[in-house]
Amino acid sequence: MSLTQTRYTISEVEARTGLTQHTLRWYERIGLMPHVDRSHSGQRRFSDKDLDWLAFVGKLRTTGMSVADMVRYAELVREGGHTSRERRELLERTRREVRARITELNDALAVLDYKIDIYSMDTVAMNGVATSPVAEEAERT
Repeated sequence: MSLTQTRYTISEVEARTGLTQHTLRWYERIGLMPHVDRSHSGQRRFSDKDLDWLAFVGKLRTTGMSVADMVRYAELVREGGHTSRERRELLERTRREVRARITELNDALAVLDYKIDIYSMDTVAMNGVATSPVAEEAERT
């Protein structure tokens, strides 16, 4: 087993994650990114563990979690295992919010599907004729 870990420059992390260097520096500044090692010349050196963390943060961003909550979660992680209950509660709240958004989006999707079906039927029925009463009604709803 090798004792050396792969280290990535900020440019390499930008290329791997799609996050800009500005965003990576900002994450570090606000406490969202754990301590990043530095080379002897002061350049940031990211580890595979850092990349895993950034992937997780990306998932949190996708959920719509606020930056403040993400920073709080990162603080709790750094504080240690005794904060696991608080971390779980934060993630459970986020999960509830995501599920509610999924329900809203599924409802919106059903409306879109309904409208598309009406227009599809109308297009087949029309065959070049003026808009039917069904399509006119669908436009009003």
